Amino acid sequence: MPVKKAVLPHLVSSSEPRPDYNDTFENPGVNPDCGIRNVLDRIGDKWSYLIILNLAKRPQRFGELRRSVVGISQRMLTDTLRSLQRDGLIDRTVFHTRPPSVEYRLTPLGESLQEPMRLLVRWADDHLAVIRKARDSFDNTTL
Repeated sequence: MPVKKAVLPHLVSSSEPRPDYNDTFENPGVNPDCGIRNVLDRIGDKWSYLIILNLAKRPQRFGELRRSVVGISQRMLTDTLRSLQRDGLIDRTVFHTRPPSVEYRLTPLGESLQEPMRLLVRWADDHLAVIRKARDSFDNTTL
């Protein structure tokens, strides 16, 4: 008897056809309208990834995020937060205080990214020395 995978119903849209994951994995970049490419463009960019990792710790206000994501400009943080909110990965809550404050937190969809992101971070950490050695070797042979 086949084993059924658990599906979170609120994370799956029944109106969209399910992609053939094997075809996408075996033939990346073939279809420019590929949904996988669209999603990876969002979560794979440098700032989104760092913001999601920071919000995985706890909800944070804008200023906290700006300080914790080293090198991000205020404009880039604003744009990235809006994109992540638009994609349903984070929630934005406005508190009616003086001055008003805003808090960002991961949604259940954003939370579901934590394990795959942690695995990628772990892989990068485990292979960083090998990657640096390969880069050095490449740089020394192409000069």
